[in-house]
Amino acid sequence: MSSETENVLVGVIGGSGLYHLDNLTFVKHVNPETPWGFPSSPITICSLPSGTLVAFLARHGAGHTISPSAVPSRANIAALKSLGVRAVLAFSAVGSLREEIAPGDFILPTQIIDRTKGIRPASFFEGTSVVAHAAFGDPFAGGLVGWLESRVWAVLEEEGKAAVQEGKRAPLLHTEKCVVCMEGPQFSTRAESRMYRAWGADVINMSVLPEAKLAREAELSYALIATSTDYDSWREGEDSVTAAEVFKTLQENARLSRHVAARILEELHGAAVEGSLLKEEQGSMQYSIMPRSQQQKEEDRQKLAYVLPTYFS
Repeated sequence: MSSETENVLVGVIGGSGLYHLDNLTFVKHVNPETPWGFPSSPITICSLPSGTLVAFLARHGAGHTISPSAVPSRANIAALKSLGVRAVLAFSAVGSLREEIAPGDFILPTQIIDRTKGIRPASFFEGTSVVAHAAFGDPFAGGLVGWLESRVWAVLEEEGKAAVQEGKRAPLLHTEKCVVCMEGPQFSTRAESRMYRAWGADVINMSVLPEAKLAREAELSYALIATSTDYDSWREGEDSVTAAEVFKTLQENARLSRHVAARILEELHGAAVEGSLLKEEQGSMQYSIMPRSQQQKEEDRQKLAYVLPTYFS
C-alpha cells in the first residue's frame, strides 16, 4: 500500500446523481483488482482542504452505466477495505413510502427489508469452502448512524433557512426508518408499494443490499444517507413513479448531499483516527466464521484474507 493512500480511513459511495464530491482536491485514481474483480469505477482519492484523504466510488460507474442488479458490490467493498477504509458513508436515492417523507428530505435508516431475488452475490464467502454467518440484526453501524444524525441535521437546518427565504420547503431529516431493497430495474407495482407500507417500510431503493451485508462481513462501519426523490406508487389517484419524475429531484438532492459530505468528512476522519466510534464492527466476524477444518481450501482462505486478514492471513 502506498503512502498516499495509507491514511484513507473514510470511503464515500455515491449513488444516482452523486458522481463526485465538492471542495476536494483530486489526488489520483486507483483501480485495485480484487479477488472479486474490479470496482464499479476507478476510486478517486481526493484531499480535503486540511490534507485529509478520502476515497470516493461511484456505485453505478462514472457515467451511470451499471444497473443496480449488476453493481459489483463485493469488489467495491473489498477495494475500499484494501485502501485502509474503516468507515463507509453511502448515499442513495430512495422512493418514499410515507406521506411525511417528502421529495428532497433526507433519511438515516436503521433497518432493511430484503426484496432482492438472489441474483446478486451477497457474501464474500459465497462459492468458497469456508462458511460464515455474520450478525445482521442491526444492519447499519449504530454508532456511526447516531454520530451522523446531529451533523446532517445541522447542515439541513442551514439549508432550510435559505429555502424558506426563497419560498421553498425546507428539507427534513428522518431517523429510525426502515428501507426496503428491491431488485429492479423496474419500479414497484402499486400492490407491492402498498404491501411494503403494510410491512412497516418507510423508503425503498435498489442498492443498499448486498452493500450493507458485505460491509458487515468486511468489518467496516457502514451507514446510509438516503435522499427521497418521489412517493413511489402507493398514493391513490396519482400517476405511478417514473424515471422522469425522479430526475427532477435528483439533481438538487445530489447538490445537497455533496454539501453534507463536505461538512462532515473532516470530522468523520478524525473520529476514525480516534477509533472509539468504529469499534462496533471491529472483531465482529471472529465468532461468525466456522472453525477451520481440513476441508477448507487454502486458495479460499487466501482469497478471504483480502478482506479479513486478521482471520485468514
